[in-house]
Amino acid sequence: MEKHQEHTHVLEDGTVVSHSHGHTHSHTHTKAVLNRLSRAIGHLESIRRMVEEGRDCSEVLIQLSAVKSAINNTGKVILQDHIEHCIVDAIEHGDTEALEELNKAIDRFMK
Repeated sequence: MEKHQEHTHVLEDGTVVSHSHGHTHSHTHTKAVLNRLSRAIGHLESIRRMVEEGRDCSEVLIQLSAVKSAINNTGKVILQDHIEHCIVDAIEHGDTEALEELNKAIDRFMK
């Protein structure tokens, strides 16, 4: 029996979007993604402290750039994992909605 998972996303404008996929999400890089996110969160917290301490704006901007890069690279890992597992599975099960959602996600990620 095919398992449907409901997903809810909140867009930047506050709009809540829900959809379901006819496949389960198994990811190979979950641990690596969680580690990357933890490092980015820690880095962002240190930037917050830099701002609180009145550190030089140039230093803060450089560190913000590093966090943005880390988050973008994490997004690439998630995207690769999604394509390799979820999209392959969705295609095998004829889930065209998953492809439409992937296109929307790529559009938003690339902005």
